[in-house]
Amino acid sequence: MSTDMFASHCNRPRSFESVGKVGRILVFAAFFLIPVVSPKADQPSLGLPVDCRLGTDCWLVNLVDLDPTSKVRDYACGRHGYDGHKGTDIAIRDRRAMDRGVPVIAAAAGTVRAFRDGMADRLPSAEFRKKRRNLYCGNGVVLTHADGWTTQYCHLRRHSVTVKRGQKVAKGDRLGYVGHSGMAEFPHIHLTVRHGKKVVDPFVGLGRKAECGPGPRPLWSAAALEALAPPLTAIYNVGFAPTKPKLSAIRKGLYQAPALSRRAPALILWAEIFWVRPGDRLRLTIVGPDDAVITEYSNDLPKHQARRMIFAGSKKKGLFWPAGSYQGTVVLERPAGNGPAQRFEASRRIVLKD
Repeated sequence: MSTDMFASHCNRPRSFESVGKVGRILVFAAFFLIPVVSPKADQPSLGLPVDCRLGTDCWLVNLVDLDPTSKVRDYACGRHGYDGHKGTDIAIRDRRAMDRGVPVIAAAAGTVRAFRDGMADRLPSAEFRKKRRNLYCGNGVVLTHADGWTTQYCHLRRHSVTVKRGQKVAKGDRLGYVGHSGMAEFPHIHLTVRHGKKVVDPFVGLGRKAECGPGPRPLWSAAALEALAPPLTAIYNVGFAPTKPKLSAIRKGLYQAPALSRRAPALILWAEIFWVRPGDRLRLTIVGPDDAVITEYSNDLPKHQARRMIFAGSKKKGLFWPAGSYQGTVVLERPAGNGPAQRFEASRRIVLKD
């Protein structure tokens, strides 16, 4: 482990950089010490580290990698993460949601050991990926708890940290806001839990004997486990665009207007999806105000991907689109062996008017 608690929350880059006012950025090497671990650790009961509605405005996207090799294996023997990932990631929809503010909260009562603030919210440059591993966590907070436990919160929004070193916080107290700082490819909160020097997956806890599945004493509270139970696959962002959508614009939170002009050159339905698999079938449908099908598109996906953007639509015929409401629906169907197929669905409505 680095002497800077914020130096390495993962082995492979996933976020970005830019330092603001020097006075706002704490250097932790001088005071981060490994806590003493008692022989019989009383493990904490963790709540969610973010104040949001899972499956509605935030999503569980990456888990701790428990495979010591270059392969990836999460607690359920899936591949929801990447090599060397040391924490649990919960994402929000886009930069617009980040700007509105989604609170990062203490998963358990503790004392602030360290914090950093002032780094910009932006994608990591190639130079940052190679040379700034000590800043991978971005803006963040480290809390200490009883019996040698610590929780680390990474990628907070610039200048949003609300706590100071030595401050005691209660479970649920706000630490800052979800951001896009450090080695982050998208706005999310990364939570790493440690017992002494050891990273502990909160779905597993201590003392698990089986290779797959949750441990006998997971760290998450019962309420948190219930909220985190749904599949990681999710159609989390859907919208309409008047032309071929740009991914950078989608990630900024654009293409979300409730209405478009009848003069729009095209009507394009787009969607972003977490965790698709080979064999998944995606269907995109646009239905017009007279229940006529404007667009119907399907595609069988060829590979495992953490995040996939897809779009389909039609060009305008004539001078104007018919006025009224248009319904866009995105469906992902996943074969499930001998059992019933899994189905994920999301929809969006838009009005075309003068």
